[in-house]
Amino acid sequence: MNNISFLKVDHTNEDFVKLVKALDKELEVRDGEDHAFYDQFNKIDAINHAVVLYANKVPVACGAIKPFEEDSMEVKRMYVIENQRKHGFGTKTLEVLEEWAKSLGYNRCVLETGIMQPEAIGLYEKSGYTVIENYGQYAGVKNSVCFEKLI
Repeated sequence: MNNISFLKVDHTNEDFVKLVKALDKELEVRDGEDHAFYDQFNKIDAINHAVVLYANKVPVACGAIKPFEEDSMEVKRMYVIENQRKHGFGTKTLEVLEEWAKSLGYNRCVLETGIMQPEAIGLYEKSGYTVIENYGQYAGVKNSVCFEKLI
């Protein structure tokens, strides 16, 4: 496998911002007319816990966590650039986020993804997440699926 490293950052990190812009561009296509609805909940200016994964010193993946409930962090902004998928970078990024959340005293992660992101759904299921009732702004949204995992 490539020379892998992680950097814990916040929303101001240039590499994180570039990866999120690429994620948003891809989601705009995948989500179609639903993109504006989802986009309003995915701003990064309040994210203080993000991770950038580097392969051979090149930023190829990212993810973030933010407080959700007293015992829970919400996983946000998970992304692997297209030509670097299928190398386990999403799994590794998610594991780093879960460990970080645990070290901060949280014991559960929750997340939302869209049904138009089957790769993400597969990642979360493979990583031990279970489907829960859609929460918050996603309640009743047919194109969303929510997950949780005790960490």
